Amino acid sequence: MRGIIYCRVSTEKEQQVSSLARQKAELMDMAHRKSIEIVQCIEEQESGYDIERDGVFQMLDLFSNHEADMLMVQDETRLGRGNTKIALFHQLQKLGVSIYSLTDDGEVKMSESDSMVLQIVGIVEEYQRKIHNMKIRRGMRKAVENGYNPQANLANQHLAQGRERLEFPVEEVVRLRQNKLTFNEIAATLRGLGYDVSKATVHRRYQEFVSLEKNEEER
Repeated sequence: MRGIIYCRVSTEKEQQVSSLARQKAELMDMAHRKSIEIVQCIEEQESGYDIERDGVFQMLDLFSNHEADMLMVQDETRLGRGNTKIALFHQLQKLGVSIYSLTDDGEVKMSESDSMVLQIVGIVEEYQRKIHNMKIRRGMRKAVENGYNPQANLANQHLAQGRERLEFPVEEVVRLRQNKLTFNEIAATLRGLGYDVSKATVHRRYQEFVSLEKNEEER
């Protein structure tokens, strides 16, 4: 396994700085015991209630780029507190990241209340995705009924006559784009899921989607 160590304290007091060093040392020892390869160690002095932390964005980028597949923290509060903790747990779950803590000496055992909140968030998000997809299909049907021809919007179509249109989940492209991934990163992610797509194809299909959304809003 490839892991990221994340250490956090909330102030710049001298004893807190020493706490960062202690967290790192103990987590490195745990990684050695469990044969985990550490890709990067992130240390920061920020409030756990603040989600806008450089270390958090750095960590999520590494996971999004598949450079690591598990996170190591002293305990779950080091990742965050309150709603910030739930939001980060949810995002890491979506990325397929395992979370280990010193407190649990292994994978984090979430409280019943936190698990319930995450389940509710997941259900709501799934229904939002379904509604969004229904809206896309409805907009496409209306556009076609009004004479819209998706093939006519493909750039350089004359250079590839008869070429089969590659199918891949555009809704996933939209979700990843909303998470600030570049089209190159999105294409790489889709290829990892088995879709042989290029950056240009992903970009073109995303622009088609945006155009359809705009047409739907104007009707």
